[in-house]
Amino acid sequence: MNLKIGIIGYGKMGQIRHKTIMENSCGDVIAISEPALDKTLINVPPNVSIDDIIDNESIKVIIICTPNYLNKLLTIKALKSGKHVFCEKPPAFTAKDIEEIIQVEKAFPELKLMYGFNHRHHDSIMKMKSIVDDKTYGDILWMRGRYGKSVDKDYYHNWRADPKKSGGGILIDQGIHMLDLFLHFAGNFDSVKAEVSNLYWNMPIEDNVFAILKNSESGVIASLHSTMTQWRHLFSIEVFMEKGYMVLNGLITSSMTYGEEVLSIAKNRTKAPAATWRDEEKETFTFNNAWKYEMEHFFNGIRKDLPITIGNSNDALKLMKIIDEIYEK
Repeated sequence: MNLKIGIIGYGKMGQIRHKTIMENSCGDVIAISEPALDKTLINVPPNVSIDDIIDNESIKVIIICTPNYLNKLLTIKALKSGKHVFCEKPPAFTAKDIEEIIQVEKAFPELKLMYGFNHRHHDSIMKMKSIVDDKTYGDILWMRGRYGKSVDKDYYHNWRADPKKSGGGILIDQGIHMLDLFLHFAGNFDSVKAEVSNLYWNMPIEDNVFAILKNSESGVIASLHSTMTQWRHLFSIEVFMEKGYMVLNGLITSSMTYGEEVLSIAKNRTKAPAATWRDEEKETFTFNNAWKYEMEHFFNGIRKDLPITIGNSNDALKLMKIIDEIYEK
């Protein structure tokens, strides 16, 4: 019997999740809730109220794709109504919020809760993670991540420019993904130094974040720059290890605004002549399987009663503790 699914929020992300669910036979989306539904869409499930979805006993799974300020509230309501929950990032505004969610989650151990940290599911990132885990090039020494985009004055009218609805600026919008990848590769960070600025857009949210993170136990240091004054979209993550390095430039998206997804890998060479670009092995990824892999992980967890190991509430808590510290700095 197919799982009955409700999607709350049917903008771009809600539509992507619906398409992925259908293409991979995850279940049947029988209702959506979207107050500003695009009238040009066709073959859309019934558009009902949020309460109609949460209170519908036949719906067993709820996908939350709403503006950020609703994520915590709807996650708790859905769990309390006995639904499995998949929620887009950010999971909430603060680590304290996540702790409240975890208390509710513990009261319903039969339910699955997963957050949409989609970047972990890209094939390139999965390959990097496997290399980190099997110690092919030894332990990580340091990491550097840059994630930037260009916005225009229309951003002023976006809910993301309202801190009461977004929870913050470029950090919680984009930088959160890079921080999540740092945690994915290095485990955790207990020291945070950061500068947050708004020199150009003059909105009540930050347009640039510079952060230095350190894991005191392993000594790993990671550097983050998240920006909306890049003037072109850019994604780059570098992982340097004892015996080599990995550099991922670009990210496959539907718009292709971040360019091709190219992973470069090479062994280190400390003696002259130093390593050159020709020493690198390059692999270009041309298709984005991340949406598929992410939904498969969530729905396999439900059907087979498997733990959510990627994007669970503990991952969310570690991440939001760092974001709290960055904003406090």
